Amino acid sequence: MTYKITSLAERPDRARDVWEMADSWPEFVIADLVGSACFPRIAAELPAYVLFAEDERGEVVATAHSVPFALHAPGRGSLPASGWDQVLVWAFADLRNGVRPDTVSAIAVTVTPEAQGHGLSALMLTAMRDNARAHGFTEVVAPVRPSAKHLEPRTPVEEYVRRVRPDGLPEDPWMRVHARAGATVERVAPASMTVSASLDQWRHWTGLPFDTSGPVEVPRALAPVHCDVERDHAVYVEPNVWMRHPL
Repeated sequence: MTYKITSLAERPDRARDVWEMADSWPEFVIADLVGSACFPRIAAELPAYVLFAEDERGEVVATAHSVPFALHAPGRGSLPASGWDQVLVWAFADLRNGVRPDTVSAIAVTVTPEAQGHGLSALMLTAMRDNARAHGFTEVVAPVRPSAKHLEPRTPVEEYVRRVRPDGLPEDPWMRVHARAGATVERVAPASMTVSASLDQWRHWTGLPFDTSGPVEVPRALAPVHCDVERDHAVYVEPNVWMRHPL
């Protein structure tokens, strides 16, 4: 199978196909408020940083979203502990205020369920790096969501990300894809994404009872969700790991 990779800036007519492409994200992740507010704006306001892959039938089977931002602006300088959420806020604040960006952050690489397992995620990551380089940037950073961490939600993320295979590459599959592309681990982002909702909403998302206060292991969550029955809410704080890609 061969794929054609294009940006929305080049093909704005495919915006609906990109937006409606099937994905496999957990429903509660999509409910992150910062992401809900900012993610759709990438295609609308930064289309040159939205890449998509078409298969031989012309179907959109993968996307890669990224954003330019000013990492070295006053008051910044280091990759934030609030990872994915914070970099989205910075990127659109910079765009609104006319601040010149100096870095590109990966936001998401998504592959349709039927196209997974064919190396498309690595292909899209490479295309994202190439796109940043073509726009004059010298570095891409990524708040990586370790793809197998959900199998060990109670393992501290700091311990998890230190695990490497005998060949020196990360044990986690998605971190390994980044490492093979040349990235190195910078730091953990312990509060990269926060999702807070009523217990009824969490029951709807997960099918779990959420009837006992304390940590709840939710399928595909990277850490337990904290349930508070008395106050009728539960909060999920997702850890990611910042990785740097020198170009």
